[in-house]
Amino acid sequence: MTIPDGLAIARVVLVPVVMVLTRLEGEMDHALGIAAVIFVIAALTDFFDGYLARKMKVESVLGAFLDTTADKLLVTGTLLALVSIDRVSIWAALIIVMREFIVMALRGLVALGGGTVKPSTWGKIKATSQFVAIALAFLRLPEPWGPMYLDQWAMWIAVALTIASGWQYVAGFWETVRGTKAGAAS
Repeated sequence: MTIPDGLAIARVVLVPVVMVLTRLEGEMDHALGIAAVIFVIAALTDFFDGYLARKMKVESVLGAFLDTTADKLLVTGTLLALVSIDRVSIWAALIIVMREFIVMALRGLVALGGGTVKPSTWGKIKATSQFVAIALAFLRLPEPWGPMYLDQWAMWIAVALTIASGWQYVAGFWETVRGTKAGAAS
């Protein structure tokens, strides 16, 4: 067990804590604030585990799996909790979660063929935008910015980046499939 793997596992362990605190929103003063702090700490581990894995030269298939799984669980669990208290649109959450399942399935298909899908810059931008939007949803400002609150604007930007990043994965997958078929025909 490496330090980066431990950080990814810690991120997974923090998901139910964030969800429970989010659901306590009406029963406990400052529960959303505490949930926000724990969420931000969990999100920061995403940046540190990758950095440390590269710096310590301990990158592994298990580590990559733990990292991406922890990210998906953190975002999905937190979005579900925030939808349940009406802080996030169910449609925004659905799009984000669907993209995660599609990319996970495509990565699995590539892995079955012995390949890997490396994280992309778009994926990192997508993750950062989701983390920021979710943190803002916890800390909703008291006044809307036009027709929506700041966190809602941020969430729809995250949705757009999620779609763009998902499209990149789908396009890359089809290029891989076409390349495999062309190679098999030769």
